[in-house]
Amino acid sequence: MTSRKRQASDSLLPVRSAKYQRTEENQGIWHRWRQLGTEAFTLGYETVRLGYLSLMNSSQKLGGSQAVSQQPENPNQTGSLPSQATSLALPPCLPIPQETHKPKDSQPVAGRSRLSSSLQSRSESSNALNGNGNSPPSTLTGHTSVTPVPSTSKGHVQHSQSYDFIGSSALGRGVVGGIRPRRSRDHIYARVHKAKVQEDRKKDREELVQELFHYKRSTGYTSDFDSFKSLINYQARLEILERHALSPSPSLTDLRVKQSSPGHSRRHSFSDDVDPDFLERALRKAKKSFELPPPKPFSPSHDRLRLSARHRDEAIEKRLRPKLPKVLPPDADTQVNALLCKKGIISKVARESVNDRDLSRLLPSQWLNDEIMNFYGAMILTRSESNRDPTAKRKMLDVHYFSTFFWPKLKNEGYEQGRLAKWTKKIDIFSKDIILIPINHNNSHWTGAAINFRRKRIESYDSMNLDRHQVFKALRSYLDSEHRNKRKKPFDFTGWQNHNPDDTPQQENGYDCGVFTCQFLESLSRGEEGFYFSQRDMTYLRRRMIWEIGHAKFLDGP
Repeated sequence: MTSRKRQASDSLLPVRSAKYQRTEENQGIWHRWRQLGTEAFTLGYETVRLGYLSLMNSSQKLGGSQAVSQQPENPNQTGSLPSQATSLALPPCLPIPQETHKPKDSQPVAGRSRLSSSLQSRSESSNALNGNGNSPPSTLTGHTSVTPVPSTSKGHVQHSQSYDFIGSSALGRGVVGGIRPRRSRDHIYARVHKAKVQEDRKKDREELVQELFHYKRSTGYTSDFDSFKSLINYQARLEILERHALSPSPSLTDLRVKQSSPGHSRRHSFSDDVDPDFLERALRKAKKSFELPPPKPFSPSHDRLRLSARHRDEAIEKRLRPKLPKVLPPDADTQVNALLCKKGIISKVARESVNDRDLSRLLPSQWLNDEIMNFYGAMILTRSESNRDPTAKRKMLDVHYFSTFFWPKLKNEGYEQGRLAKWTKKIDIFSKDIILIPINHNNSHWTGAAINFRRKRIESYDSMNLDRHQVFKALRSYLDSEHRNKRKKPFDFTGWQNHNPDDTPQQENGYDCGVFTCQFLESLSRGEEGFYFSQRDMTYLRRRMIWEIGHAKFLDGP
């Protein structure tokens, strides 16, 4: 078996930045170096110029103060104003070639640096004084700005154009907000590597499933490989729901929703829930069953001898009991085909009804919905009420059947908030032999439960053999609350036990749980202590249930 591959998303393959496309604003490396040199020259020139102006401004302030002290009779002249001769004596701004720094457009750039913004503000204050040498100097930046002598040279441009050039050149290189966005692309072999990793994972998972299938076949598994794959997928999803106590995921199929395209291939496809870790755990568990040491010899006690005798009697009864047939009688099978062709309402019993879409749920590889479960329960209840005559040939137990909506009320809302006392307003459940309850776990799995007053047991029957301690806890709480409400005292649980038999028939795929649950409850209503059906009987039982629901009665015989 190949080793585990790292995920493609965690790849350590090198990633390089994409090359810039040649556009009008991005003309290659030589043009960018030329722009950088021009910007450096412009920045150095403006720095030297502003330093020179600052030095001259300080000397002008000193000379101005002396002039004020010598001529106090002129009140209109202030010491901070430079003289006309001093202003004309300052050197003008040297012209910069226009073709070097002419901007693409005159619009302001959002991503301009702080230095560029400050330089532009200084140039704007200098331009405001253009043409008036007696205007007061600007003090926005803490330095006196002196207006240069206007030049008539064609090569002379405004100072703001040089500063706009800095921002426009930065924008041309893709700089936004002073930060160059990092653009990257996948490695040239990243797609091939990802496909190779996925192929290796799929191959490893198939090898694990094949190995686990061979172990299961050696322990008595009888279904084919496709059914085993659907069973593994189903177990993985149920394990996630049981471990994390999650609400139903949108990726899980809702048992109450009809499948749009019923088919065998949809059931046998793997989902992401079946990871290699789950398969390895299942494989270790299967191998561990072969590595257990043989049991130690012991001398049987009297109780064990009685238990062995009872098991021997049950084995003899099982051999004498007629086995379930493989197919229905020819006339019944013809009626089943006719029922599947009907449209609209197919059958009614009590308050329950079934239409053609509900009946199609009994076709192979389909989950059962609430309508089928409740209709079958209503048939069990009707048969129990009609067979209370003691002279009847086949005496049935006095049972009561709760609908599939009882368990969500009890689990999510409780006895008081769910107003479950009204469910038994006309019924005394403590006078019944057994209470039958179908349970839908997380809207993904059907199991059967029963409150057996004859045996003093809280019973749970699961075709996946999962831990159902919450079922026993909830039903015990319901019994106590119901007894307090109806009998005005707590329920006496003396002698009561939780019953979860190990020999419960197990399903070997991911879609027959509803059929198993219906057969569990139907067998309990007849007082059976064991179940005499298995996975190989599901095809026959599905067609038999179609006939029974279509005729609203149970088929005689096994």
